[in-house]
Amino acid sequence: MDTLNTFLNNDLSAFQFMAIAAIFIWTGFVRTGIGFGGAALGLPLLLLVDDQPLVFLPIIGTHLLLFTSFTIVSRIQNVNWPVVAKSMSIIIVPKILGLIGLLSLPNYWLIIIVFCITLFYGATWLLNYTIRSQSKAVDVALLTLGGYISGTSLTGAPLIVAVVARYVNKIQLRETLFVIWIILVAFKMTAFVVYDVELQWQFSLVLVPFVAIGHYIGLRVHDYFINTDSNMFHRVLGASLIVISGIGLIKHIF
Repeated sequence: MDTLNTFLNNDLSAFQFMAIAAIFIWTGFVRTGIGFGGAALGLPLLLLVDDQPLVFLPIIGTHLLLFTSFTIVSRIQNVNWPVVAKSMSIIIVPKILGLIGLLSLPNYWLIIIVFCITLFYGATWLLNYTIRSQSKAVDVALLTLGGYISGTSLTGAPLIVAVVARYVNKIQLRETLFVIWIILVAFKMTAFVVYDVELQWQFSLVLVPFVAIGHYIGLRVHDYFINTDSNMFHRVLGASLIVISGIGLIKHIF
């Protein structure tokens, strides 16, 4: 993992650091504001700054464990534990398979996978198409695919949310999802340790204040998102993701 270990040793330009800091404010806001999407909506942006997924994934994972745990402590009563247990029983095997892919696939393919997944999410949000499950068979398919994508890139959240949202009310949704994210990220961070992937903990600590800013804003607007039709927000977000994914794919394919 020599290429990863050199990341912090190389001086980042002021622009790169400011860009990364701004993106982590965004990830903190999204994760706490809507309950998911910190990685799905942040990783593609980070890959435009530096195209090493295995540098940023441990940082995102560390922040997720830290800030979701803070939120859960005071809202543990909102967690729907039966839904957590049933979801994890399906997710866990494809999650492990996805982790194997993450640690074995070439960096180029990981980047292409992330941008293609982001392009798909962007298109669904722009077209105001909601991924929904209407049967147990679809539940299993979405959780399986979401678990695998979560293993490879931490961007499987929208597929998992489509199932969990079917069984819990809006008040319970964020905290129930947070418990699922904590379990999934704990598996990923353990795999990073076992396979000697640099956890980038120094850079994680430097970025904590920026994530905290986004986290605080997200806490303030969470109730607004629960009680408001956010179609316009999702459409603007979808268009942005399509542009970002397009730039990323063009950059790495051509």
